Amino acid sequence: MNNATETKFQQNTDPAASTGVKAAVLLLGIVMIATTLRSPITAVGPLIETIRSDMGMSHTLAGLLTTFPLLAFAVISPLAPKISRSWGMERTLFLGVFAVTAGVLLRFIPSLAALFAGTILLGVGIALSNVLLPSLIKRDFPLRTGVMTGIYSVSMNIFAAVASGISVPVASHLHSGWRGSLVMWGIFSAVAMLVWLPQLRSRHQAGEAQVSGKSGVWGSKLAWQVTIVMGLQSFVFYSVVAWLPEILTERGMSPSTAGWMLSLLQLFSVPVTFIVPVLAAKFKNQRLLVFLTFLCFMIGFSLLMTGVAALVPAAVIPIGMATGSAFGLATMFFVLRTHHSQQAAELSGMAQSIGYLLAAVGPLLFGFVHDVTGSWTVAIILLMAAGIIYMLAGWGAGSNRYIGDK
Repeated sequence: MNNATETKFQQNTDPAASTGVKAAVLLLGIVMIATTLRSPITAVGPLIETIRSDMGMSHTLAGLLTTFPLLAFAVISPLAPKISRSWGMERTLFLGVFAVTAGVLLRFIPSLAALFAGTILLGVGIALSNVLLPSLIKRDFPLRTGVMTGIYSVSMNIFAAVASGISVPVASHLHSGWRGSLVMWGIFSAVAMLVWLPQLRSRHQAGEAQVSGKSGVWGSKLAWQVTIVMGLQSFVFYSVVAWLPEILTERGMSPSTAGWMLSLLQLFSVPVTFIVPVLAAKFKNQRLLVFLTFLCFMIGFSLLMTGVAALVPAAVIPIGMATGSAFGLATMFFVLRTHHSQQAAELSGMAQSIGYLLAAVGPLLFGFVHDVTGSWTVAIILLMAAGIIYMLAGWGAGSNRYIGDK
């Protein structure tokens, strides 16, 4: 895309990010939507054994509670840019938060069908927001993409960590048990809907449509490298979120403590998810950050595989840092490897579609491997292999190039 077209596109956007009050309202809306992107899923991990026992499910079937949202991500992600061009980015994001709220409430109904239907619906809503928020940041905050991506990532990970930590204690104090603990996160998505309402006055279909064209992402080697990075970091994160608490409880840790270990993992990802996007925006290329992320993965999984209880905190801390860094890098690649916001949305849609399809295998494969072998060791080895492939793909994705450049 040439500079004249880019300038014309920027002139078609709303100047919300350039005025104080509008920028603050927009920032608050981004933060509130970010709080809904992982918490409804990470709250399930510490409760999965309780849910499994209560509903009479196998480990493999219970793994679908994490796999189904990822499959929804895979199906909906490539559609999100198209919906955005028709409805406008703001209205599509509102639709996403509404779907999350409806899905969370549906899971409260005492029915296995409602549990899985609600899980799929909230996955659809999260997918829309996952794809469009990086594009929105590139469009409305073009000079502050690193900081804004960091704020968005931190908000998401803080609430993901809190959800993991408090889901078991809340469930134990509520008459409705695990259902009440899961439905609690509908409060935040409902608030996000209210906060986002002012943005519905802004619509950008005209500007977005003018630059949509052929973004060329599906035929780009660089785009596929970004996609693999996105997929493998999601594969690792959602596998760990789904099964780490049960790995630890099988080794003798209490369910509440195991939940807090998952929370500790995610809390250590929080500062990294802010720092890494800021650094990534400043560096000429991001290969050093990719290598350091890989190193943290290897250290954490090696310690976890020992099975020594005293080493669990030392294992989850580097894993948390690595997942935070990997997510921050994947999100920044949508911005750094593209010329304009619509191309960023297309790359985001592609990477999250294929990436989450790959990621969906993780929790299901973990449950299956445990059912077959009775051990988590092979599953942890698979995570280490995923880390190696992440490093190889990340080396290409971290190069200083743009999609479509010769």
